[in-house]
Amino acid sequence: MNTPLPIASAKEVRAHVRRLARRHPRELAAALTLYGLAAVCGLVGPWLLGGLVEDAGRGAADIPRTALLICAFIVAQALLTHTAGYASARLGEQVLAELRERFVDDVLTLPLATVERAGSGDLVTRTTRDVDVLARVVRGAVPAAVTALVTILVTLGAMAVVGPLLAFPCLIAVPILWAASRWFFGRARDAFLAQSATYSQLTEGLTETVEGARTVEALRIAERRTARTDQDIAGSYAAERHTVGLLTVFLPIIDTAYVLPVAATLVIGGFFAIDGLVSLASVTAATLYVQQLLGPVDTLLYSLGDLQTGSASLARLLGVGGGSGVTGATPGGSGRSRAVRADLKGRRALEVRGVSYAYRDGRDVLRGIDLRIGCGERLAVVGPSGAGKSTLGRLLAGIHSPRTGAVTVGGVALTDLSPAELRGEVALVTQETYVFRGTVRDNLLIARPGADDAELERALRAVGAWEWAALTGLDARVGAGGAALPPDRAQQLSLARLILADPHTLVLDEATSLLDPRAARDTERSLAAVLEGRTVVAIAHRLHTAHDADRVAVMEDGRITELGPHEELVRRGGPYAALWASWHGRT
Repeated sequence: MNTPLPIASAKEVRAHVRRLARRHPRELAAALTLYGLAAVCGLVGPWLLGGLVEDAGRGAADIPRTALLICAFIVAQALLTHTAGYASARLGEQVLAELRERFVDDVLTLPLATVERAGSGDLVTRTTRDVDVLARVVRGAVPAAVTALVTILVTLGAMAVVGPLLAFPCLIAVPILWAASRWFFGRARDAFLAQSATYSQLTEGLTETVEGARTVEALRIAERRTARTDQDIAGSYAAERHTVGLLTVFLPIIDTAYVLPVAATLVIGGFFAIDGLVSLASVTAATLYVQQLLGPVDTLLYSLGDLQTGSASLARLLGVGGGSGVTGATPGGSGRSRAVRADLKGRRALEVRGVSYAYRDGRDVLRGIDLRIGCGERLAVVGPSGAGKSTLGRLLAGIHSPRTGAVTVGGVALTDLSPAELRGEVALVTQETYVFRGTVRDNLLIARPGADDAELERALRAVGAWEWAALTGLDARVGAGGAALPPDRAQQLSLARLILADPHTLVLDEATSLLDPRAARDTERSLAAVLEGRTVVAIAHRLHTAHDADRVAVMEDGRITELGPHEELVRRGGPYAALWASWHGRT
């Protein structure tokens, strides 16, 4: 069962928003000032119209001048609003860029174990839908909400100045709006988070079905996968129906509440004017101000719904940064890591002490593993399927953290190293390969950006890939949108990247399994020459790899049952000898 990536709390989201605001004080102040000036310009028209109504009985000789003033302020308001929108858009894009950069950094520092437990659907949904939702909110809802809020505050201030008594009738809608908003926003965050989670579940299921299409077809489980997809769609539909249901209750209530202040201001203001408490001009201006408030209030409340959606997406994006804490890894590297970094240069033995590991609580797949791999040693790990070989390889590469015990390199726990330091010490290569979109050269330079063509050629020759790479050219486009590399060439490209990355310790988990036996043998011999002096842990199913190793570790049922050189283990006549006899008999 997948373990979703963490989600930031509402408090963490608010703290992050405050930090973003403090990071751009001038831009924020400029945008707010422009919005305020635009709102002030919008107040002049109702005030002038109120004066015309007051003077209507005495004639209106100043109508042309008043009309020109109203037009001038309307134009000024439009220009200021446009300028404020441009300023807020620039600020929004800066903030959005920072959020995207942070998210990418957080994703790249996630421990692979965390990603594997979460599943690809959750991360893909956060990378696509949540980023898109946040971008839409930053570009649309945030400026709209800020504009509306500033306009509301300025207009309420103007109403208090024009006629303090006339400000009270418009408050009749406040209890209704407060109660409706409290009801809605008390439920909206959880509802939108649940809705986003169903998208992750749906994406996960579709991704698994597409990637495993051949397996689905071979096992004839298409109906089961279709049922899973239907179930996920139904869950997503139910979650979205719930959020839409909240809106269908909330929006009509606030729409109804809008009518009350206008009617109350007009009626109560009329009685005040009859009693001589306020002027007719004040009543007219106040009524127009209340009418003018309806648009901004509607925009603000509608934007708050979008802001809830954006807040949920932001919480999911920020939660990725907290995901590293799930496994105990330290993305940024601890102080101890920096302090002992120099020690790694002189002594890089890889040690496993008292290690147990479980994918599920109470079900250890590794038990009491003790192993020391000397600097420059070549160790082969063999054993039947399900013995725990690949799990041990992932612990040695720092992908998983042990449940008990410790895995150290040069005396330093792998969990004390930052991802950059860890990958500089230990690298894992499996049969799962990936060809990035770009050229062959681009795919290689990922491992060492500064490598020249001679170094690229050396790496390709070492894995037997130079012949086809020279034929296609280093600038040939591969991956999505380019030439599709067969699995064996993709694996050679992955091994060439490994050579360029030049880590001190390598964990090879069936790294040549996609090559035919003869090509695999030649590649392993070439790798052995290139990687001379490095520590290599080879998890092998082809026992010629064990034959060439300095030592062989035999795993059975999550334990190391035999450990020693090939010849010694064959002489013992134990499990390894039986494996060797079976293998030798077949070949």
